[in-house]
Amino acid sequence: MAAAVFHQSLGSLLSHGQTNSTTNLTKLNSKSFKVEVGVFRNKSPRFGNMNIKAIQASSSSPTSVFDHISSPSINTTEESQKKQNEAALILIRHGESLWNEKNLFTGCVDVPLTKKGVEEAIEAGKRISNIPVDMIYTSSLIRAQMTAMLAMTQHRRKKVPVIVHNETEQARVWSQIFSEETKKQSIPVIASWRLNERMYGELQGLNKQETADRYGKEQVHEWRRSYDIPPPNGESLEMCADRAVAYFKDQIVPQLQSGKNVMIAAHGNSLRSIIMYLDKLTSQEVISLELSTGIPMLYIFKEGSFIRRGSPAGPSEAGVYAYTRSLALYRQKLDEMLN
Repeated sequence: MAAAVFHQSLGSLLSHGQTNSTTNLTKLNSKSFKVEVGVFRNKSPRFGNMNIKAIQASSSSPTSVFDHISSPSINTTEESQKKQNEAALILIRHGESLWNEKNLFTGCVDVPLTKKGVEEAIEAGKRISNIPVDMIYTSSLIRAQMTAMLAMTQHRRKKVPVIVHNETEQARVWSQIFSEETKKQSIPVIASWRLNERMYGELQGLNKQETADRYGKEQVHEWRRSYDIPPPNGESLEMCADRAVAYFKDQIVPQLQSGKNVMIAAHGNSLRSIIMYLDKLTSQEVISLELSTGIPMLYIFKEGSFIRRGSPAGPSEAGVYAYTRSLALYRQKLDEMLN
């Protein structure tokens, strides 16, 4: 996992629908999304000596930031949150990276954001500044972690994202928080390589245009956009989906079921894989799914189902936050507390 975490990322404008004045809900532009059931094979990519154990916080630790993660609403009891059985899920593809700018295949190479990427992260943070966030999941790559951290600098609740270091006993002990009040004002950030971008194998570091000139556009397009054909010594989208969706179902869905609101900052292919699962896309539909950098996508998890709500437009548009009664009340409480 990248050791450093910076502050900024997310933004730009995606289609975010028009507000219906009678229902005060946002209509979605669904052109980019289709429906059907995708198939995931039970096979995992090999990453040499890479530790495949996901980083998790220990709930038994008295100083874990997990101990004081509360339900979404300010002053809303955990019991009432469970009763309404609803939570927000925010997905954000990291902002532009230095290798995006240079048109290089990046994959699992760990490079940071550009200035534009930082601005995208900040803009994304503004879009979600009134949506509750109780937990954050990122990949192990710095561009995703920068995006998450920068986005949270814009949140009106002003809780501090804190990376959970539980990879060794020493890391856990050295990163303890001893103030109960500080823990209440913290958001645990869990990083896992299983949310990484798909590994592009021997293409990593190569210029995309030069690679197309060398191997032919059709071959490169097949490596980049087919579902089950990997680049030389790399991962296919199917292989990426195996690990990303398994992690989502095993680690993140239980948090949503408990009423916690979750943000995931990750990558184009790992997020496409998760969206394939959420929207029940086929393997053919998912390969045409494009995700813009720095654009948050909101889902509502309710009664075991995921409802896609599109991209929040920003804190100045009240109708965007009326997706559900609980989100509207959360914003109202923020206004009362901060104004």
